[in-house]
Amino acid sequence: MSAVAAANSRQPKTNAASADTRQRLIDAAAVLFADGGFENVTVREICKASNANVAAINYHFGDKAGLYRAVMTRAIDVMLETNELSQRAGEGLSPEDQLRGFVRVFMHRLTGDSPTSWVHRLMAREMEHPTEALELVINQVMKPRLVYLSGIAAAIMQVPPADMRVLRCIGSLQMQCLVMARKPPAVVEKTFGPGAHDIEAIIHHISEFSIGGMRAIAAAQ
Repeated sequence: MSAVAAANSRQPKTNAASADTRQRLIDAAAVLFADGGFENVTVREICKASNANVAAINYHFGDKAGLYRAVMTRAIDVMLETNELSQRAGEGLSPEDQLRGFVRVFMHRLTGDSPTSWVHRLMAREMEHPTEALELVINQVMKPRLVYLSGIAAAIMQVPPADMRVLRCIGSLQMQCLVMARKPPAVVEKTFGPGAHDIEAIIHHISEFSIGGMRAIAAAQ
């Protein structure tokens, strides 16, 4: 084998190793940024967690801010996948079962049982200290989700999707999911008793409470 051929045969391994390092940096930074915030996480901490050289962040992303943008891009991909899965869960079903399907997928994706649960924590920090990435999240993820849920709620309530009662009900639904996902199981059970953080029971409660609330609000006005 010639020297050129030997070098070429080694190139895919080099590229694979580089891609692996890049991905490990993103994976480690995602959790660290979600738990500690962008400002409080150091480059050394990220490199130590990802078993990467301290120069790797500059090589792959330019700087820590570039790595954060890559993490946010990954977060948007995960949230888009959640949107898709939650809508697919209700395909061909009644509006009530569409809502139940959404809550089930959404809660399982948000909670600690999911490898993507860091996204929720990261987005909570992004909302408190927004960057330029927040606009992308709103336009690509939140608005399409709002349109989908508004259609479901409007069908349950038998009013137009733009009705303010629909929008308020959707806001209430999402806040229930987010609040319950954010509470550590140990805290919930210590406050409300054993079994209080049974995820299936929570999903059932949020779904039925929301459907009942939508119907009651529509009937009252």
